Amino acid sequence: MIPSYDPNDTEAGLKLLDDLTTNAEVIQEQVLYQILSQNSGTQYLRAFLDGESDKSRQNFKNNVPVVNYDDIKPFIQRIADGESSDIVSAQPITELLTSSGTSAGKPKLMPSTAEELDRKTFFYSMLVPIMNKYVNGLDEGKGMYLLFIKPEIKTPSGLMARPVLTSYYKSQHFRNRPFNKYNVYTSPDQTILCQDSKQSMYCQLLCGLVQRSHVLRVGAVFASAFLRAVKFLENHYNELCADIRTGTITSWITDSACRDSVLSILEGPNQKLADEIESECGEKSWEGIIRRLWPKAKYVEVIVTGSMAQYIPTLEFYSGGLPLVSTMYASSECYFGINLNPLCDPSDVSYTLLPNMAYFEFLPVDDKSHEEIHFASHSKAEDDDAIKEDLIVDLVNVEVGRYYEIVITTFTGLYRYRVGDILKVTGFYNKAPQFRFVERRNVVLSIDTDKTSEEDLLNAVTQAKLNHLQQPTSLLLTEYTSYADTSSIPGHYVLFWELKPRYNNDPPKLDDKIMEKCCSEVEDRLDYVYRRCRNKDKSIGPLEIRVVSLGTFDLLMDFCVSQGSSVNQYKTPRCVKSGGALEILDSRVIGRFFSRRVPQWEPLGLDS
Repeated sequence: MIPSYDPNDTEAGLKLLDDLTTNAEVIQEQVLYQILSQNSGTQYLRAFLDGESDKSRQNFKNNVPVVNYDDIKPFIQRIADGESSDIVSAQPITELLTSSGTSAGKPKLMPSTAEELDRKTFFYSMLVPIMNKYVNGLDEGKGMYLLFIKPEIKTPSGLMARPVLTSYYKSQHFRNRPFNKYNVYTSPDQTILCQDSKQSMYCQLLCGLVQRSHVLRVGAVFASAFLRAVKFLENHYNELCADIRTGTITSWITDSACRDSVLSILEGPNQKLADEIESECGEKSWEGIIRRLWPKAKYVEVIVTGSMAQYIPTLEFYSGGLPLVSTMYASSECYFGINLNPLCDPSDVSYTLLPNMAYFEFLPVDDKSHEEIHFASHSKAEDDDAIKEDLIVDLVNVEVGRYYEIVITTFTGLYRYRVGDILKVTGFYNKAPQFRFVERRNVVLSIDTDKTSEEDLLNAVTQAKLNHLQQPTSLLLTEYTSYADTSSIPGHYVLFWELKPRYNNDPPKLDDKIMEKCCSEVEDRLDYVYRRCRNKDKSIGPLEIRVVSLGTFDLLMDFCVSQGSSVNQYKTPRCVKSGGALEILDSRVIGRFFSRRVPQWEPLGLDS
């Protein structure tokens, strides 16, 4: 199910894409048959299929339940603790991929195999002919892609648990990749694989600046990471220019592999280039700085769908009109689809699912609430409704305009697993549907790779309230909401709190130290990924609490009702996004407080 072709052959790649999408239904049947043939003997599937020889799609659907992470967590945890892979997979599990989502405050673990790296390599290769179709001459220069690895964890079994991109960049598939004239990077592998993210960023930017005349495209995986690089450049351009001017590397770059690889690119002093870069960066405004520093760049490649859409205005400011290109839709669980119209407006991005990547099913959800329609998870933790199997549709049977939650069965041991992504069908390419990513189910706040749910936020706020407000202040938290503020880099969480004295209706007396403790307590109670982003990655700024005057949330309700909400069914939104709502909240702020320390984070948190 992993076709091979020469990524340098654009026509062959486009033909392969046409074949895959034209035969989507047949390929999906073949994928499911192969997965069941390979894995029907696993402990997990035996419990439902009982060794049946029937590998049909209908038998699979009739017997294997749709599940969420809590349902499968015990099976994956047993593998992490040292039991055999055949609990869920006939192939050896070679690593566990950490998801941006969490369970009980810790990263979700997704099984992966050696073969899956072949599948991902194929997926990446399919991006090349699509870009070549729309952008000429990409083989005549380089891409300045800022790529980074993140901390990994050794589980009791000895298997490493790591983010999916870290897994790929550290694999032989990436490090020993064959030469592809359309995919030459300015960053040496040694700078991408550097464990110190600050040294990695500095060295990759230095290489990108030195080779600026060869750069035809720039980017990072996520918009948030690319903007952090712009901010880093703003803070360090004088030092970078000094290195270019002297042909040396600043002394705080101590990673020897980074130093050696960058020195080979510097090739001695370059006064003229340093002066040119310093002149551009020294301008009063940084509007269009990307186009000014890399004048041959044809586009900026970053993911700007989902929660990353909040960064589009800032990206447009810095990019000077360059197209913002989102090429792919992928997660730790599975690589899904590619954007066949990469130069479209960011708001129009749709992804075409590749039918050979996994077996895909779709659970219809309500168009407005995005809640599932008469459906409960196998665990029945949410409600007691019976599973309505007839509502779930296959890849080729989705309807244009409808919303769905994607359900996947993978080659690596996930069976009818609810990913949590809500998608809207926008059309078809041949027989393969195209989807717009709408949102991650239950997520209210996200700045980088963090995904904070309403429940996570409630628990954190409750602990801060119990531990710091009741004594000695005797203040009551009557209402709260939140907002992901990305107006600065890095972005940060903002909580709006309405406080009132317990015994009167006077304006609350706010103690700076107590409110700052509340900020820190909330951060301490948020999940592993948030705390890693704050502590290790520095990709999220200090959490802020803005206290608003009494009656503010009554005005917020009036505003929401005026916009069409039902007064009888109104619930305070736990996250606000509309300009009108934010204006009401910000206009009544009586105190602003920030966390004064970073939350604790330990990379060994999975072992307990």
